[in-house]
Amino acid sequence: MHRFGLKPVVTDLKVGLLGGSFDPPHQGHVHVTEWAFRRLGLDRVWWLVAPQNPLKQLRPAPLQERIATARRVQTHPRVMITDLETHIRSHHTINTLEYLVQRFPAVRFVWLMGADNLQGFTHWGRWQNITDLVPMAVFLRPGHQGSSVYQPVMRKLKTARLREDEARRLPVVSPPAWCLVTLPLSYVSSTSIRLGAHQSGKQE
Repeated sequence: MHRFGLKPVVTDLKVGLLGGSFDPPHQGHVHVTEWAFRRLGLDRVWWLVAPQNPLKQLRPAPLQERIATARRVQTHPRVMITDLETHIRSHHTINTLEYLVQRFPAVRFVWLMGADNLQGFTHWGRWQNITDLVPMAVFLRPGHQGSSVYQPVMRKLKTARLREDEARRLPVVSPPAWCLVTLPLSYVSSTSIRLGAHQSGKQE
């Protein structure tokens, strides 16, 4: 428990979980984290840096390199950068969440994700179990303001959606529950950073 910065007995601590390959980590991740604290009233946010995204074909940069970069980019004292999924040998979000919920039963976890990720959310392993296990905060990002990207999830969770003005309730309600959260948009993405680096390399 100390590895996660938690005392032996923790009750009702509200922790946001931001998972992904972070290839590379960037200010867009910092931006979402900052607004998750503001809008959801979280106590902590954990960045879960994945060894490999099972839905992506290309291998990411070495894990420890991404961890080190994340720690340079994100310096908030209540944010923890962790390679937990490597240690518990988890390759899917549902396995990670099952581990955390069982390991920390008194912690109130919230899954944090960008609205663009909802487009492929139904392809995630046991995605319906994810929504039944923890509440989800979905942040609107550039180009994904339209509802079409989250229609499949909306249909399943039609009665479980909280209004945006109820966002601070999300960590303390029982799943399934989710909330769509708007925020000042950041146009930074890992893809654009990788593409820019690739083009710069070609020019050199």
